[in-house]
Amino acid sequence: MSKRAETDLYPPIKSYWETRGYTVKSEIASADVVAIKAGQDAIVTELKLGFSLALLHQAIARQSAAAQVYVAVPKWSGRTGWRAFKANLGLCRRLELGVLVVDFADGSVREYAEPKPFQRRKNTKRAKRLHSEFDRRIGDPNLGGAQAGQVMTSHRQRAMICAAHLLARGACKGSEVAKHTRINDATRIMHANQQGWFVRVARGVFDLTPLGQDAAKQTAHAGLFPIVPIEILD
Repeated sequence: MSKRAETDLYPPIKSYWETRGYTVKSEIASADVVAIKAGQDAIVTELKLGFSLALLHQAIARQSAAAQVYVAVPKWSGRTGWRAFKANLGLCRRLELGVLVVDFADGSVREYAEPKPFQRRKNTKRAKRLHSEFDRRIGDPNLGGAQAGQVMTSHRQRAMICAAHLLARGACKGSEVAKHTRINDATRIMHANQQGWFVRVARGVFDLTPLGQDAAKQTAHAGLFPIVPIEILD
């Protein structure tokens, strides 16, 4: 199969609007496709073989001349393509752009979004998580833009404090760790053991694994958490 061109999108898009009663013409005043029905505002459709900033810039520019602007792209391929499409679909909705998808396999066109005013809805759960992580984070230990696996989270910080306490005092009850470190969820953190640092040696009593001992020594020597009443051990 020869490589597709943007012009290959035009016939199915033209047919799509014509079947809905519009008269369609191409390349009108810099717009790729213009569809007009008597007594109604023009609808502009910009054609591209994939989402890009250039496509969005063009579509936004057309909004000054037409109340309804669509972007038209070929149907995605595979799961990765679908995930990318969903992300771009959300962006187009925020920009109040309609989205049409052309399936070259059968020439069909499907509308995934209308060019209508975007009503932003705040996700209260995500907002709460954002504020909670900010409040719990001790200092500012990360560099903005770091990879996810390199980020020092508040959970990891609290686990390090618990580990440092066990390094200094030996096996302790979770309630004792919570009392002396002021980490209220110390028992839960050590029981979850996400880092592999802790081991339960008796009911409600935790100690360090070899991996946890190494992490705790690094924490203590670095002096990262002066609020923890522990001795710096060699």
